[in-house]
Order: sequence, then structure tokens, then C-alpha cells
Amino acid sequence: MRIIVDAMGGDRAPEMPVKGAVLAVKEYDLEITLVGDEKKIQEVLKDLEYPAEKIKILNATEVIGMDEPAAISVRKKRDSSIVAGLNLCKYKEADAFMSAGNTGAVVCAATLSLRLLPGVDRPGIAVIFPTIEKPSMVIDVGANIDPKPLHLLQYGIMGDAYSRHILKKTNPTVAMLNIGEESTKGTDFIKEAHVMLKESKLNFIGNVEPKELFKGIADVVVCDGFVGNVLLKVTESFAFAATELLRRELKKSSLITKIGALMTLPALQAIKKRIDANEYGGAPLMGVDGRVIIAHGASNDNAIKNAIKAAAEYVNRRVNEHIIEELNSY
Repeated sequence: MRIIVDAMGGDRAPEMPVKGAVLAVKEYDLEITLVGDEKKIQEVLKDLEYPAEKIKILNATEVIGMDEPAAISVRKKRDSSIVAGLNLCKYKEADAFMSAGNTGAVVCAATLSLRLLPGVDRPGIAVIFPTIEKPSMVIDVGANIDPKPLHLLQYGIMGDAYSRHILKKTNPTVAMLNIGEESTKGTDFIKEAHVMLKESKLNFIGNVEPKELFKGIADVVVCDGFVGNVLLKVTESFAFAATELLRRELKKSSLITKIGALMTLPALQAIKKRIDANEYGGAPLMGVDGRVIIAHGASNDNAIKNAIKAAAEYVNRRVNEHIIEELNSY
């Protein structure tokens, strides 16, 4: 299996993508092609030990920055690491693509290059949220900010397929993010989507409020990309703020409090590991006719490694084939 890694994507590229790729080939049975500035990639690789036959480099002369407009950049920068990498998947020279770069550019380039699966009108980014009970998948968190009700139904179908075949859940529950549990709550768009989901063959359990999301009530939660992206970023910022506030308070605390905190350190570390985005790796871009994993721009090498693992699992579990099967059943 060959995975394409955007070596120029991310806040600390190419260092983190390259180091993450090296960790991945050491741990998993796969080959990786690093796409980007060959000289910069080689500069990182020279200090690392790795099986040389498992890592190749494809030189790309352009980079799409994190703050560049997606559609314009994709069309103008044909030799960027994102476009060049996805073209390898387009022409079946690789099995999957992973990037921690400009999310909008990845979505745009993947949609234009790979096209969409039969029966899918818009792609959606799916993220696994750690909850009190069990992980929940939220889709969409940023690919489609102005969807139609049908798109939310398709997200539910795709999330159901992913939950069954990647997360190994039988008959996953599907809910829709809303301001209230009642079917009469929300905009006309939300109400129409609710009817479509309820009449589907999905195990739809109705609306779920944001305050209930982290209880793990549903295996799959669907929403539009604007709401999903706000949810994702608020969650990330709250996790950071809570950790920072705890750290500051402990610095000001008495010796007894500090000793107590030290005794609870293993539990705190376990919680941190459970909610750490680096442990979950990347988010699948679902609905495109290929396997694309999007990692956080701030990903470290471990997160990149886990994102590459997620890409390999997506291929091995034939998720796209299962999505097509479910869509055809509708």
C-alpha cells in the first residue's frame, strides 16, 4: 500500500510530516511518497534512521499557504504539494492521500481531481469527538458550509458506513445537531433534514443539543459545515483554556494542593491522552472518490503517524465501497 503525504502541509512543515512519515513506515507495513520541496525534505531525512526503500520523494515546486484562498490557489498552483499529491491518487499511483495543510485547498483539490462518489453531492469532513461514554463522529466540520437537507442525509449514511467498518459499531445511532431535541426546533432547513433522516433506514434517534454531545448519546452526529467547524474550534479552545487555567491555579496553590495534584497526575494524564487530538490523527474527507485524510495544522509527528494509519485503515476496510453500497440501497 502506498500513502501520499503532503510534506509541506502544516504549521511545522516539512519537519513534522517527514518525521511522522518515518514513524509510520517503521510501525506499519506500507510505503510513503513525500510530496514537496525535495531539498527541504532531504534536509529533515538526513538525520533520521528509516528503511529507505519505504520512502520516496516527489518534488513539487509550489506550496499553498494556510491562509491562501482555496479555489484560486488550487487552480493557479498546479505543482503544489497538495495538487501534485492528489494527482498521484487520481491516476491510481497511490492508495490514499494525507495532508495537514490548507483544509479548504485539500477539499477543493480533492473534489476537482478525484470527483465524488456516485450518489454523493457534497463531501464532508468527519471528526471523532471523545465523549464520556464512547467516541462520536461529527460530520461535517468544514467542507460544506451551505448544504441542503439531502446532504445531511448523505452525511448520515457515510458516517454510518464509517462507524460500522472502521469503528466496528453494529447498528450505529445517528443524530442531528440542533438547538433543541424536539423535531419542531430549528430552521426550515433543519426541519426538512430531520424528516429525511427519520424516514431513512438509518438508526436515527432525533436531535441532539450541543450540551448533550459529549455524553456520547449518538455514534454519528450530522450538521452543516459552518456549525460543525465552530463546534470543533470552540472545543479545541476550551480544552486548551481549561488546561492552562488548571496549570496557573496549581502554580499559585499551597504545597498540600500541589501534592494532591501530583497524586492525581496519572488520572489527569489519562484524560489528556483520551482528548488529545494527536492521538486521533486525521479526519477523513468523506464522499470523494478516493481516500483523503486531513490532519490538524498543528499536528506533531505522532499525529501525522496516526493520520497515516487512519488512511491505511480507510483503504483496508474498503469504506468507500461500503458507502456506495449503502447509497445504492436508497
